[in-house]
Amino acid sequence: MFKKHQIFLSGIALLAFGLLATTGIAQDKKPLSPPAETSVTINGKQIKIAYSAPSMRGRKIFGELEGFNRVWRTGANGATALKTDADLNIGGVKVPKGNYTLFTYLAADQWQLIVNKQTGQSGLEHDEKQDVGRVKMTMSKPSAPVETFKITLASAGGKKGTLTMAWENTVATVPFAVE
Repeated sequence: MFKKHQIFLSGIALLAFGLLATTGIAQDKKPLSPPAETSVTINGKQIKIAYSAPSMRGRKIFGELEGFNRVWRTGANGATALKTDADLNIGGVKVPKGNYTLFTYLAADQWQLIVNKQTGQSGLEHDEKQDVGRVKMTMSKPSAPVETFKITLASAGGKKGTLTMAWENTVATVPFAVE
C-alpha cells in the first residue's frame, strides 16, 4: 500500500512539474500579433499610435481574412490608440488634441481612416456614433508583400505629416497637419 501511495505521489509531482515547465515555455513565446507603436514630433507636439501588429503567416489577408466593405480594427487584439498633444487636421477632419481610437473601413479599391472618440474598447467594438470623422486614404502597392502590418507616422515638413499603413499588397496613406 505504501509503495502504491509513493508511486501515486511521484506521478502527481511529475505531472505538476510538466505543467509548470509547459507554462514557462508558453510564456516565453512571442505573441502572434505583438504590440507596436509609432510616433512623430511636429512643431514640438507628439503624435503617437499604439497597435498590435499581425503577420501574414501564409494567409491571404485583404478580401479573405479581412473582408471588404466593413470596418476593421486596424491591426489585431485591442483597438488601435491615437494620442495627440496637438489639434490635428487629418485629411480635412478636425481632431482636437486628446486620445482616440483608429479603425479602417476596408473596400477593395478605397480605404477610409476612421477616427473615433471612444477609447479603451476591444478592437471589435466600433460605435459609429462616436466617430469624429472618416477620411479617404491614398491607395498604392508596395514593391514587395509586407509580411507584418505596420503603421508609420512621418514628418512631411513644416507642420505637416503622413500616416501610412502597410500590409500584404496594400499601402494606404493620409496626410495630416498640426494646427
